[in-house]
Amino acid sequence: MTASLADLTDRMLAAARRAGAEAADAVAVDGTALSIDVREGRLEQAERSEGIDIGLRVLIGRRQAVVSSSDARDATIDTMAARAVAMAREAPEDPHAGLADPGQLARDTDSSRLEMYDPAPEPDPAALEEDARRAEAAARAVEGVTQVQGASAGYGRRRIHLAASNGFSGGYERSDRGLHCVAVSGSGTGMERDHDGDARIFQSELRSPEDIGRTAGERAAARQNPRRPRTGKYPVLFDERVSSSLIGHLLAAANGGAIARGSSWLLGREGTQVLPKGLSVIEEPHRPRAPGSRLFDGEGLPTATRALVDDGDLSGWILDLATARKLGLQSTGNAARGTSSPPSPAITNIRLTEGTATRDDLIAQMGTGLLVTSMIGSTINPNTGDYSRGASGFWVENGEIIHPVNECTIAGNLRDMLMTLLPANDARRHLSRVVPSLLVDGMTLAGD
Repeated sequence: MTASLADLTDRMLAAARRAGAEAADAVAVDGTALSIDVREGRLEQAERSEGIDIGLRVLIGRRQAVVSSSDARDATIDTMAARAVAMAREAPEDPHAGLADPGQLARDTDSSRLEMYDPAPEPDPAALEEDARRAEAAARAVEGVTQVQGASAGYGRRRIHLAASNGFSGGYERSDRGLHCVAVSGSGTGMERDHDGDARIFQSELRSPEDIGRTAGERAAARQNPRRPRTGKYPVLFDERVSSSLIGHLLAAANGGAIARGSSWLLGREGTQVLPKGLSVIEEPHRPRAPGSRLFDGEGLPTATRALVDDGDLSGWILDLATARKLGLQSTGNAARGTSSPPSPAITNIRLTEGTATRDDLIAQMGTGLLVTSMIGSTINPNTGDYSRGASGFWVENGEIIHPVNECTIAGNLRDMLMTLLPANDARRHLSRVVPSLLVDGMTLAGD
């Protein structure tokens, strides 16, 4: 499948050796992207791109440099290698830089079982345009919708191959198919906007254009005549559309880069409780048909399912080789690699333990508070966990949604917020981050 890219990475490694590199790794990515935008029933924009990107990292002792290009000719590769070696010789020493030992490398590199690529033919641009038109028409048909800001459909395919002088060589192919619609209700200063969309690896699993357009329209219409909430301390229910951001803040604080820099509110909390008992965060890099799946990481190490949070307790950090060495630990197989930068720690797919209650059950349980469906801006202090974000959604009284809300700020501290999480059972299983709606008790709301 990736024979040509494997040959290309081998050529880069050979050029690095000729230029004087002591060790090197190379990555090659090629792909196609197609997007169609429709507005007011007419084609507004069509884009198609095809290209290749290559990246080479060379090491001279503990000095390293990275170069990249979109030109894969031999002469360019030779120039890249010579420049990278010259840069590495002038770079400062990094005692933690270096490739994996051969014994650490992944042996299983056949990613076919992860089903990351849809073998169906690339969709015709006319078919994508028709999908976008159908979504727009469905949104327009919703009572209260005054215009559709746009509908878009897209397709992408990428091939990736990684090889290194320590003997690793592996690659895989990904595809994605998406559809998105943005609807507007009201007019003048009373206009409100909302959206819906879907993205899948397999075209056959994509929701229908009518469903996506109708949902976008209904969401926009429901936002009409919003008010600002009362200032005070109330429970906040993060809708499933936005709830993964809370777990994202936890993952960012557990990233080995932040831990090694000493800039994380989780410092010193390994093995301590960070979520309510009964809740776990499981990394699932081998989940089929999930966007973040991979058998090996950006340094050729095998990936594995593991609990980042186990029954409420923080199990450890998200590490690549360099950050693991800085901390005196072992890599967790979480290196991510682009063509123009060295590896860094990154998460794959995660799943938070779901509850048994529906979102409606949690709305009834919260009494009076805020249901958040969208957020803007972000002020997160990485050292203290202090949290403040602009939010909009719906005001809840006596367990029932009363009216839409906008122009408010929600604030708290992540240490406290995460310890009160109560999950619903509405997570979407095909996403990379499988996180249900989450009820947080006692956040500060700034409104009227």
